[in-house]
This record gives sequence, structure tokens and C-alpha cells, in this order.
Amino acid sequence: MAPVAAAGYTDAMGTFTRRSLRVVRLWPVLLVVLGTAAGAVAAMAIYHSDREISAGTIRLSADPGHRGALDIYVPLVDWGARFDAVRLPARLRIEARTFDSGAVGDVASGRVGVHQLRTEARDEVESFIRVLIPVTFAAALGIGVLMSLALRGLTAVRLRALLATAAAAALAAAGAVAILLPPRGAIENPDYYANGSQIPVALRVAQQATDSAQSLSQDLDDQLLGLARLIAVPRRRASTDPLPRLTLASDLHNNLLALPALERAAADMPLFFAGDLTTSGVPLEADLTGAVAHAGREFVFVSGNHDSDTLERRLARSGAVVLTERGRLLPDGTLGSVVVRVGGLRVAGYGDPFKRRSAGGYRAEEDPRITDTQKAAFWTWLRPLADRVDVVMVHSPALAETAIAELQADPTGSPLLFLTGHTHEQDLREVGNVVVLNGGTVGGGGAGNFNEDQPYGLAVLTYDRTPSFVPLAADMVAIDPRDSSASAERRILDLP
Repeated sequence: MAPVAAAGYTDAMGTFTRRSLRVVRLWPVLLVVLGTAAGAVAAMAIYHSDREISAGTIRLSADPGHRGALDIYVPLVDWGARFDAVRLPARLRIEARTFDSGAVGDVASGRVGVHQLRTEARDEVESFIRVLIPVTFAAALGIGVLMSLALRGLTAVRLRALLATAAAAALAAAGAVAILLPPRGAIENPDYYANGSQIPVALRVAQQATDSAQSLSQDLDDQLLGLARLIAVPRRRASTDPLPRLTLASDLHNNLLALPALERAAADMPLFFAGDLTTSGVPLEADLTGAVAHAGREFVFVSGNHDSDTLERRLARSGAVVLTERGRLLPDGTLGSVVVRVGGLRVAGYGDPFKRRSAGGYRAEEDPRITDTQKAAFWTWLRPLADRVDVVMVHSPALAETAIAELQADPTGSPLLFLTGHTHEQDLREVGNVVVLNGGTVGGGGAGNFNEDQPYGLAVLTYDRTPSFVPLAADMVAIDPRDSSASAERRILDLP
């Protein structure tokens, strides 16, 4: 190596070494900052306050380490609503602990304006945060000071500098609580959640929360009114929904563990299953999954690429409505009408072109990708039906691409709903007068695909059928397979 290059290399290494040593010497400062932050997080997690409002007692708390949200939870009905309104990575939680039955009844009946309840809760939230700020500062500073004293003499950094670092970090933590924890912006579009057997309540409450407004708006006042009605008339919960609904599920893939949650979620409404109930459709799988034909008020099925003609016949004999592009498959193996009536809706279905066949040994296609020819064939089938149906079931969304583009260019006189699956991802699209709904994978990817790490997904559609079919809102439901807790994000449809 040349002398000049060697000297440059030596200087560079010396500079790097000095900087590295400087960073290493600052490790006590980093420890103090981390300790102070830990004190602030611990204070937020531990501190809570019970407050009295006219409707009863509420408990206010902050749960750090989550996506920021305003969380309203009622243990009595095991129901909650979560609003994306907090910028700090913490959930500001309002938990209803006790109730004044008279006050709740007044709110539920409309005798007392719900805005009064909202104002009381807002004032208590502000008071809670004003107390939480000094609590967070004190806890953070206390841990920071203790860390500084513990490190005294173990480092070249002076105690005064460590104490100043602790004070600055504690002030930053308190400032973050003051600025980022208070809810901001419009409090709307909640995620609903519940646990175990209360999953249907989480799905129903979105409709109950809007009865007062005679609409499907998402204002916080409507959510509070719906909550009051859930508490005030618990025995009438099942009959408070004025509008019909349907459940959409697909892609169970033999995961029998998901069946109880699916049955609970669809217990009082028609269940539309958009394919891939099994993995290959062999007789054993058809027998194992056949019980799903009794889920929901009616069970409507269209095949996916992992289903088979054997499965279709098994479901038809069990009483399911099995749809094919040539007509409904009847228990005796014959075909009925292409368009059937379910839940007051006119429904047609198109079987997957890659469905397994018993005559072919249930073998899968080597390249099961939808072709332009198959898309054109689907549109040729749908075109004469477009004005005669409200709902079209098809497993693969790709198969309907050409049809949707044609309907966008030349829309039908009334809305048309496509119920799909296959992608294992929840999706809701509005294309002109067309709605495309995908509930995700109700089997979490299937018994052999747990590495997908998917929640059990399904969708619940609220619609009106007087004087004609109009889809109003979709609840995109995700069920955690570990504890059966469910969340439901409501999406309002705005068709032209």
C-alpha cells in the first residue's frame, strides 16, 4: 500500500474509532431515556379512573402499544366500538362499568338527547387526560432519576447530565400524551368487536346504532344511541333490525375449526358461500364439511376451484341451494331454474371452470389461471340475465372482470351485487351500479395453510328490497382464531 493511502486509511480508522468510543460512552444516556420511556408506558398502562355520568359509571384508561384509537366497551353486552381518532400508539378506553337503568332508558327512548351523554363523556375524558399528563411525567421522571443514580460512578457521563436527560425525556413523554392522546377529527366509521357467543351482537349493533336516524350514518351519537338500546332492551336484540341482511363466506378449505364461528355469525340470515369449501372435493372431505349446509337460514353455494361435482351433489341432497351456470342442482341430480329466490333476492351462480371432477380423479388443473376466453364466456352467460338478477355468485373475481367492465360502460337499471372469494383477502368495490364483495377466507387459509396467518374473514351485507334491491352497507368481519373475538368494520355504500 502506498504511504499516502496508508496514512489516509489510518486517519479514517482513527476517526471511526473515536466516534465509536464516543457513542459507546453515551450508553448510560440511552439507558436513562429507555428507562424514562418505560416509566411513562407503565404509568399509562396502570393508571385508570372511575367517573360518574348521568347514565352510570365509566372507567377511563389508556392502553399503550396499540394502533391509536378511541375504544368504547360495555362488558354487560360484551360489545365494543373502536374509532380511529387517536394519534398516539395507544387506545383511549371508555368502559361502561355500571348503569342507571332509568337514565339509559331515557336515552334509548329518545326522551334525553344523546348529545348530553356525549358531552358528559367528553368532559370526563378531558379531565382524565389532564390528570394522566402529570402522572405520566412523575412516573417517567422517577424511573429516570433512579436509573441516573444507579449509573452514577459507572460512567464518565456526569450525574447532572443524566438527570437532565431524564427530565427532558419525561417532559417529552408528558407532551406526547397531552398532544397525541386526545381524540381528534371526526369520530366515525367504527370497528365493532365482541367475543365468543356475542359475535352476532357485534354484527347486529351496526344496524341498531342507526335506528334513530332512519339511515346508515356513522356519527358517534348514533353509536351511543344504539348502545343504549342494546343495554335497555337486551331481550329484544334479535328483533330490532328493520332491514334484511345476508352473510358472505368462502374458502373454508376443510378447516372445521372455523365452522362454529361461521354458524354463530350467520345464524339468523341467509349464508352465501362463494366456493372452496374443501381442498380437493373428494368424498371424505364432502362428508366432513357437509354439515355446513345447515348453517344460516338458507345455505347458498357455488363451486370453487378446490370443490368438486361430488361435493355439489352432497350439498344438494343435504338441502343446500347449489347454483351452477346451467341452473340450480336439485337433490335428484337434475337442474332447476338458473335464477332462484333467496332472502327476497333474485340470485344466479356460475360454477368455477377449474372445479374438480370425480371422473378425473379429483385432479387439479396444471395452470388454473382464468383466461380471456373464460371471461368472455361468463359475460355471454350473464348478459341476458343482468336485468333479471340482484346477486351473482362467482368464486374467482377475475372471471367477472370483463362483465364488470361491460356493465360499467352500459349499466343495468338497478344495482347488481357480485359475491366472490378465491383471493383470501377481504374486498369491497363499487363500479358504477355494480358492487363486488369478497369476505376473505372464512377458514383462515384452510387447515393446511395456517402459515398464511389470516383471520377468519366473512362479510355481512345490509340491503333494502322495497321497492327494489339496493345494497346499503357491508360489515367486513374478521374473527381471531385464537380467542374467537371478532371485529366488524362497517362500509357504507354510495351507489349512483
